[in-house]
Amino acid sequence: MAERPSPEERNETPLERADRNFGELLQELRVTQTGVQILFAFLLTLAFTPRFPSLDTVQRATYVTTLLLAVVAAALFTAPAALHRSLFRQGAKPTIVRVSSVLATVGTGVLMLALTGSVLLVVDVALGRAVGIASGAGTLLVCVALWGLLPRLVHRAVVSGAAAPKEAPDREP
Repeated sequence: MAERPSPEERNETPLERADRNFGELLQELRVTQTGVQILFAFLLTLAFTPRFPSLDTVQRATYVTTLLLAVVAAALFTAPAALHRSLFRQGAKPTIVRVSSVLATVGTGVLMLALTGSVLLVVDVALGRAVGIASGAGTLLVCVALWGLLPRLVHRAVVSGAAAPKEAPDREP
């Protein structure tokens, strides 16, 4: 059975572990935050396009909901930096890491909904409502599979000792 290294095996103190965990979390947030910023900018520009006034009520509701979801996701993904800044040098790093992890997890869920809404809106406008709904549902399923199911399956494999196969030796093609 594969075992995770204990903190003692890493030879780090609780504060060093908190620093490492916060650094890893910030790296993850850099990836997601960039995506949210691009999505939010895209959504902001839509309202100023010539075609926007022709959107029907459902499309406008989808647009506003998706825009607000993108704002909430951006706020959730930037909150750890604000939390860290406001509690800097106050001995709260382990708490900051725990709270920031929750914020990032919730932010990922909100981002999933924002991506779903964006795809739904764009495909609805471009190809029609039924295809838009199907595309939005497909987007949601892909995100749930990759962001929810895949980590659980990998975790189960690691816990059961069936972790990823050992790397094959490099071979020339």
